[in-house]
Amino acid sequence: MSAVRLSSNQYGKAENRVVRVYRDTARHELRDLNVTSQLRGDFDAAHTRGDNGHVVATDTQKNTIFAKAKEVGIRSPEQFLLALADHFTSEFDWVTGGRWAAEEYGWSRIEDHDHSFYRSAPEVRTAVLQREGDQDHLLSGFHGLTVLKTTESGFVGYPKDQYTTLPETEDRILATDIATRWRYSTTTGVDFEATYVKVKKIILSTFTDHYSYALQHTLYQMGERVLAEVPEIAEIRFSCPNKHHFAYDLERFGLENPNEVFYAADRPYGLIEATVARDDVADSPSAWAGIAGYC
Repeated sequence: MSAVRLSSNQYGKAENRVVRVYRDTARHELRDLNVTSQLRGDFDAAHTRGDNGHVVATDTQKNTIFAKAKEVGIRSPEQFLLALADHFTSEFDWVTGGRWAAEEYGWSRIEDHDHSFYRSAPEVRTAVLQREGDQDHLLSGFHGLTVLKTTESGFVGYPKDQYTTLPETEDRILATDIATRWRYSTTTGVDFEATYVKVKKIILSTFTDHYSYALQHTLYQMGERVLAEVPEIAEIRFSCPNKHHFAYDLERFGLENPNEVFYAADRPYGLIEATVARDDVADSPSAWAGIAGYC
């Protein structure tokens, strides 16, 4: 048998559903997260010799997540992941880093009630922290935010060959499900809550404010504006399906259809992905390691 060696590895407890209720006053606050913890470090002996002396049990990682939800609280997913990383890398000398991820589900008050809520956010908020030694890579984002505009979009000027059947149009519906992540250039002094709200607002505002020549054009416009207005972000990625809406053929029924009745096709769909990055910031492939898909 040829010689082999243990290469990269990590382990932990995935998808811990943590709901933190703040009951300091009669008006309660609520945070709802799905948290994953994975550790990296000196775990060679566990793999090669079956020696578990360095294996922090995944059950311990689970318990730590819930304990830290009480001890440090959840002010933002990013702050919580940084607190988990600080704990594990300081508590265990052989843990040199890891990967911590969270999804957050948004709730709003029912009629401004003090302690009754409904699931309200259309998108799922995301955060991922990669730590190796003294280097952190922090990603924030969201997925599942569906947007649509009924005009101010077209698609013309593309190459045609013997297999092209799509007609050009200067007036169409543009719709997509926005999935995005952005990489912070620093984790120091950032108001993650305010930044998340600001980035989401920029993305939605930019979707509306221009004529879109293609979904690629719109993704670039959104990314360019985010980087212009949020200096602590180094790059932003998008992965967006083109949710096609085709004008339905009503002529056969003697009816005109001036872009009023559409067939919404769920598949197949165009999948448009792009990264917009600052010229003066180096790429960081390790920040994106383990991210499923494009972003």
